[in-house]
Amino acid sequence: MDVSRSHYCHPTPWDTHFEPLTLPELFERAVAWRGSARFLNFLGRDYSYRDIHLEACRFAAGLRDMGIGSGDRVGLFLPNVPIYASAYYGAMMAGAVVVNFSPLYTIEELSHQVADSGTRLLVTLDVPELYRTAHQVLEESALETLVVGSLAHMLPWYKGLALSTLGRSKIAKVDYGPAVRRWSEALAKPGSPRPEVAIEPGDLALLQYTGGTTGVPKGAMLTHANLSINARQVTAINPFANPETEVFMGALPFFHVFANTALLNHAVASGASIAMVPRFEAGQVLATIQRYRATGFPGVPTMFQALLDHPDFGRTNFSSLKVCISGGAPMPAPVHAKFEELSGVRLVEGYGLTESSGVVSVNPYEGLRKRGTIGQVLPGTEVILLDRGDPAQLAPEGEPGELAVHGPQVMRGYWNRPEATAEVLIERDGKIWLRTGDVAVIDEDGFLKIVDRMKDMIAVGGFKVFPSQVEDVILEHPAVKEALVIGVPDPYRGEMPRAYITLSGEESASAEQLRDWLNARVGKHERVDEVVIRDSLPRTIIGKLDRKALRREVMGG
Repeated sequence: MDVSRSHYCHPTPWDTHFEPLTLPELFERAVAWRGSARFLNFLGRDYSYRDIHLEACRFAAGLRDMGIGSGDRVGLFLPNVPIYASAYYGAMMAGAVVVNFSPLYTIEELSHQVADSGTRLLVTLDVPELYRTAHQVLEESALETLVVGSLAHMLPWYKGLALSTLGRSKIAKVDYGPAVRRWSEALAKPGSPRPEVAIEPGDLALLQYTGGTTGVPKGAMLTHANLSINARQVTAINPFANPETEVFMGALPFFHVFANTALLNHAVASGASIAMVPRFEAGQVLATIQRYRATGFPGVPTMFQALLDHPDFGRTNFSSLKVCISGGAPMPAPVHAKFEELSGVRLVEGYGLTESSGVVSVNPYEGLRKRGTIGQVLPGTEVILLDRGDPAQLAPEGEPGELAVHGPQVMRGYWNRPEATAEVLIERDGKIWLRTGDVAVIDEDGFLKIVDRMKDMIAVGGFKVFPSQVEDVILEHPAVKEALVIGVPDPYRGEMPRAYITLSGEESASAEQLRDWLNARVGKHERVDEVVIRDSLPRTIIGKLDRKALRREVMGG
């Protein structure tokens, strides 16, 4: 089925052409257009497009002075703070490749990825947890330089003063020296010429690490064109875009590819502003939405659940919000329905991968949408379904298959991993397709639905069980708040599904009652051997439920 053109509902035609740009070009166009307008608000302090651009230019020149140039890797070990944007665009102006690192990484995780990527310089913050980890990696790895930003200097003056005087325990004692520099010292003098570096849209811009299909962290190589086009693809499906009033709620962490495209670069492509918070905290997000009149909010399902759970939810004015976008994980139907009912805001579900620069498809913001689906592909994006047993063949008509994606946002490959690249990037009909590892179906209107991950399917006596389908059923019980289903060894059937859940508090139910309730509503081969009630379920660094981590906990290894 030609889903790219069939019943296409997004406001921009599917065959729209997007000019390949470098990210500095994309940013500079926004500065020329929106220079004095607010780009970022950080806890009450405004930064204009021109403010961040000037700082980015100074950082680019500073990198040149430190011997960092074309192709060198510059790491960002930062939460959502203003210097993230300055360092991100500034490093690229210098011709460097940005490497994103989660602020939640352990010393071992950060060391491994610094070594794998060949990162020479790392930007972090004078927050004790971050600085201690970064400094130890500096001492124990080939990392050459650590640049440390001051949190107090990024805040409104009165908050910065309070932090400097009353919150000294929250500021790291930084051992500055030749290898550890202040952010202000890493910036060239105002007016210093920018590096004269030739940057092409096809050049590498970002290394974004992902577990991929094997669980081994790999750096997805994303080019300037991948990222700049994906940002404009996302902008093209937004019928509400008005740079004068558009304010994105910036709770997603910038270091994650979803936020990189759907928040940071999307704002730049559309001339919008971002009301930032350093990390997700439900009460602070609710207050920020109301205070800054946020119009769009990209998030993950657990964020919307946390907002619903917060006592201020019912007192928050959501009238400015035109749409919320959920990605990163399947959206539980009860959460979806309850959020829309109580907030009055349309919540649309989308889909993407690190390897696709962040976004592949999304439900339309207006008009037809289908709950439980990941919507329709973005302009310029094509999808096919591959046979699950033989990816060289298409899936039989009408049957689920492995989703494969072709489009300008698909990565170049994995950093120094040619074998892994060859597994996921395949050629068919003269085009390069990204194998996602997700099993999907496509309906007659071109809406996609993810059935499950291929590696998550449970083999029960010769039958394939999709965990997400069992999860969808148990989540219908009012006592269940969250659920993950995994396969556990069974001597007779090979594997059996087992459900791990947390309770909502709306109703009481025992594990046995929930098991019996669930098993009466699913197919015989989908019945669970037990339901395990837990206080919490493991989550990834962006807050989505982590089936892989749960499987490790239960099975070991």
